[in-house]
Amino acid sequence: MKQNTAIELRHITKTFGKVVANHDISMEIRRGEVLSLLGENGSGKTTLMNMLAGIYFPDEGEILVDGAPVTIASPRDAFQYGIGMVHQHFKLVDIFTAAENIVLGLEEPGGLDLKAAAARIREISDRYGFEIDPDKKVYDMSVSEKQTVEIVKVLYRGADILILDEPTAVLTPQETDRLFEVMRNMRADGKALVIITHKLHEVMEISDRVAVLRKGEYIGDVATGETDPQKLTDMMVGHATTLNIDRPEPVNPTPRLEVKDLTVYDSMGVKRLDHLTFTAMGGEILGIAGIAGSGQKELLEAIAGLQDITKGASILYRPMDGGETAMELVGKTPLQISRAGVSLAFVPEDRLGMGLVGSLGMSGNMLLRSYRSGKGFFTDRKSPEHLAESVKEELEVVTPSTSFPVRRLSGGNVQKVLVGREIAQKPSVLMTAYAVRGLDINTSYTIYRLLTEQKMKGVAVIYVGEDLDVLLELCDRILVLCGGQISGIVDARTTTKKEVGLLMTKFRKEGTEG
Repeated sequence: MKQNTAIELRHITKTFGKVVANHDISMEIRRGEVLSLLGENGSGKTTLMNMLAGIYFPDEGEILVDGAPVTIASPRDAFQYGIGMVHQHFKLVDIFTAAENIVLGLEEPGGLDLKAAAARIREISDRYGFEIDPDKKVYDMSVSEKQTVEIVKVLYRGADILILDEPTAVLTPQETDRLFEVMRNMRADGKALVIITHKLHEVMEISDRVAVLRKGEYIGDVATGETDPQKLTDMMVGHATTLNIDRPEPVNPTPRLEVKDLTVYDSMGVKRLDHLTFTAMGGEILGIAGIAGSGQKELLEAIAGLQDITKGASILYRPMDGGETAMELVGKTPLQISRAGVSLAFVPEDRLGMGLVGSLGMSGNMLLRSYRSGKGFFTDRKSPEHLAESVKEELEVVTPSTSFPVRRLSGGNVQKVLVGREIAQKPSVLMTAYAVRGLDINTSYTIYRLLTEQKMKGVAVIYVGEDLDVLLELCDRILVLCGGQISGIVDARTTTKKEVGLLMTKFRKEGTEG
């Protein structure tokens, strides 16, 4: 064991029923470095880290902290050994302040002293470069501020081994840069950091070493400076694969959806969309960029008939068959839109809440949609069972069977089921919200290819994404939302990541249509 080794895993195995999540894994985590943990969906990354965080307990093997064998049976045990994990989905109480969330559950000698806690929080923030207001309520915070609270929470509890699960998933480029600067400061202070991410350009930028898992087994590790994205992908997949997003020029783009003066208020009376006007063209991919909560969710739901729209707005749908008659969608429910012959497919952000029924298997969820006959990807299957088998095979869904409840699948595999089902409809308009969130590199590129195939068939593809590098490579145009308004529509081939990032955080009146 090296002198700077913080954690050593020896022959760790974890199973769930017949599914082997981790098999005989031995690896180490070192102080003063950032370790990236890579692997395809279902490779066991999060399961392995959850055992360090005390959420799961290994079936076999042992964990050593600073050279001594330890038992980690709960998150409290993990903190006792200086291990803290920041999960992708934050675990904060919205009505509490940052300070209240950070000290929640702690037993302080002499009782809770929020003033002293706030002072300690500011001390941690100054040390590592965080920007945090201890008195600010969580419900008033941006996504990056909430993430900061989560990180400071584990540092406040004494963690010097930090595990970050998909930490940049919903951050702007500027926020990601700030997070990486903080991580570098923590590394310089001797902290051990593990980052689980699918974004290879971030792996190359922030990590010192990369460890790769494949199908629950440890493949090996490599110094970041001695590898590249292609080599890492080949290690993850087990064979050579292509990392290029094909973006053919649109062929005869035609208006498919014409949105005019779209305004939406939520149930609390808060304006979520403010007079949006744009056109989604058949034969192109229109990207939607914006920091979390800028109106992306409300926009797609309004088009799908799931949001109440204010008077004066219009959403005109023009069919792919070349008919001259446009159909007004405003005022129609999703069922009315479907019965009117509008071929609209929607991959929502909430996979299980809106997209799929968690208690059903793949086959049962296929029954929730009616499918047209015809040839093409997935659409030549004649029964939901055959369709489910096709989606399972083509997208490599890891599941014991097509009747296995989808809520018991990993997040990435749930997303594969949902995307495969919606593409199977042969839609005229395909809307996706974070279609590759949680997906590994190989599957993500499969989804990009499928979306491009839909585009080349004349489908209007609306792609809400969080990875600006992908938006710039995949899309034809990018519509940027900021505070529910359109701050710009730019040509994805000629714009820059910096320009889009600025539009995401600062409203510009000019260029609201393009």
